[in-house]
Amino acid sequence: MIHVLTLVAASTLEHSIPRAARSALEAAGARAGDGVWLAPAHAYELPFEGIEDRVAEAAARAALGTAPVDLLAQPEAGRRKRLLLADMDSTIVVGETLDELADFAGLKAQISALTARAMRGEIDFEAALKERVAMLAGLDEAALEATYARLALTPGAETLARTMRKHGAFTALISGGFRFFTSRVKARAGFDLDIANSLETAGGKLTGRVVPPIVNRNSKLDALKRLAAERGLALGDTLAVGDGANDLPMIQAAGLGVAYRGKPAVAAAARARVDHGDLTTLLYFQGFTEAEFAR
Repeated sequence: MIHVLTLVAASTLEHSIPRAARSALEAAGARAGDGVWLAPAHAYELPFEGIEDRVAEAAARAALGTAPVDLLAQPEAGRRKRLLLADMDSTIVVGETLDELADFAGLKAQISALTARAMRGEIDFEAALKERVAMLAGLDEAALEATYARLALTPGAETLARTMRKHGAFTALISGGFRFFTSRVKARAGFDLDIANSLETAGGKLTGRVVPPIVNRNSKLDALKRLAAERGLALGDTLAVGDGANDLPMIQAAGLGVAYRGKPAVAAAARARVDHGDLTTLLYFQGFTEAEFAR
């Protein structure tokens, strides 16, 4: 079976890096083939046989040291996934929407501290969500629109979603946050579907309650399985990406699970991680060339 090692730089991938990776793989016992530039001076893949993927990754990483390069070794066959399930906050958009909403209530510091603990898996996600939303009771609904106006897409997010759709994949945004934001981000970034929680409002203000049922870590895993089954796909045909502890079950179940700027526990447990590049790194990991991207 042919395997490939993909190397993606945060900026410029010096030619010395693929050479160093090849030497490392061969020293570990691999038979390396001819490499291909997926994007000039930015992303490169090297086919190999004879050693396991984890061995190849460890050898390449040791050879590259602290170079700002994301890498992944995997079988060449089946790399292109047909279902993408992506977390929203700190993955598809920059930052946490609930923290930004709290800023309009003068509570950003208190709420963001709880968010950080929940995303690291230190406290129960659902309980922390209810506690944070309760603190916003009485906030004017206009703060939702003002918060959305602040949101920026993560670099590469739109290219990721639109390229996978262009090549036949179904794309879904799933969030423990709120549909007020996910519905807008879905349209803006080019996803097919969004799944999230709803904030209860009355008289133009937040009541401080989340409308049940709450989207949590189990909901994300269930959505991955359901969306795959509805399309007749095996889990091996899926890609899931996120950063927090509530994303971990879906990341671990997906054919390609990626921690994007993941919290330590998530990055340690995910099959792949992106610490340096933008979200187009997920396309390079699937073997897409830059010329195939949707613009």
